[in-house]
Formats: sequence, structure tokens, C-alpha cells
Amino acid sequence: MVTLDENRNKLSVIIFLFIFALVIWWMIQIGQGKVPCIDQWSRGLVNVVAHTPIFTFFRWVTELGSKTFTIPFTITMSLVLWRLYRNWFPALLYGLGTWSTHLLNQGLKSIIVRERPSISELLNAQGYSFPSGHAMISMVCYGLLGFLLIGKIRSKRAKKYMRIFFVLLITLIGTSRYFINVHYITDVVAGYFFGYLWLRLLMYIFNKKMGKNPQ
Repeated sequence: MVTLDENRNKLSVIIFLFIFALVIWWMIQIGQGKVPCIDQWSRGLVNVVAHTPIFTFFRWVTELGSKTFTIPFTITMSLVLWRLYRNWFPALLYGLGTWSTHLLNQGLKSIIVRERPSISELLNAQGYSFPSGHAMISMVCYGLLGFLLIGKIRSKRAKKYMRIFFVLLITLIGTSRYFINVHYITDVVAGYFFGYLWLRLLMYIFNKKMGKNPQ
């Protein structure tokens, strides 16, 4: 008899493979100089929210994924994790994991070489577009932090609320890049996808080293 967990695992694999296929297809299209259909269809919404309170909101949210915020934030939280775990490894993994995500993102961008829908130094939007650095880095920076902090929480309710908080935060930061018109939808989805893969690897390394799953 198939259990509920087995059905969820199968569904997760199907969703993962679907997104993987989409990202590869988008990369092929971009490499051929084409604009994926979803990017063409979604341009209208960007124009609708321009110069509205929605744009202003996402303009502030996007700063949570910028270098000027994530660098001191990562250093600070690395010290917090070192103190919390009384072990150097979680702190080092968090710091190096976030930094390596930036390097990986830059490497992917240099391979894909896609121009942005708009360039803005003020919005931290320079260089190539695919995949979104904010989406990718926020997935690892905040996703790994949530993973490590939850490991020190006993309350199931608190764990639930913390998961919701970090998922919402990561979602808002990544999608902010689309709403302020410095990334395409496909850039954001691909950023989340590659960030998730890197996050899972870092979580696996933590579990192997520490010999436990904090969640």
C-alpha cells in the first residue's frame, strides 16, 4: 500500500523534473537569441505596477538580497550560529555557502550571457540577467539560515512559523526583481532552481559532518 509520504515524494520528483526540463529549455532558447513565451506574456504586468505602491514595496524588499545588506548580514549571522551551536562548522558552512552561491551565479551568468530587461545601478541591476542573483542567493542565504536556526528550536509551532517566514521572505526577494523590471520571470525561476540545488548540497554536507538533521 502506497503511503502519503511516498505519494508526496513522487510528486516532488515530478515537479523537480518538470522545472529542470523548463530551465534547460529556457537556456536553449536564450542561447538561440529567443525570448521564452512566459517572458513575453508577463511583460504587461511589469508596466502595470510601475510607479505604484507595489513597485515601491518591492523596491525596498529587493534590498534584502543586495550585497550591501547580505554581506554584513551573513557575517553577523555566522557569528550568531557559531555561538548558538558552539561549533565553528555551521558558521563556516553558512558564510562560505552564501559566498559560493554568488560565485556560482556569476559563473552561470557568464555562460548564458543574457541581457537584462533594464539596467540600474541604483537597483543593483548590472551585468547579465540569467539566472537572478537575488533569487539564487536569497534561497541559500535565508534558506540555509532557516535550516540551521530551526535545528535549535524545540517547539513544532515555532518551527512551522519560522519555515513560513523564510519561505515568504525568499519568495518576495526573488519576485521583487521581476516587479521592478530588472529580471525576467525565467531569470527568477532559474535562480530559485539553481539556488535550491546548492542549498540541498549544503544541507547534505551539514548533516554528514554533524551526523544529524536539525529539522
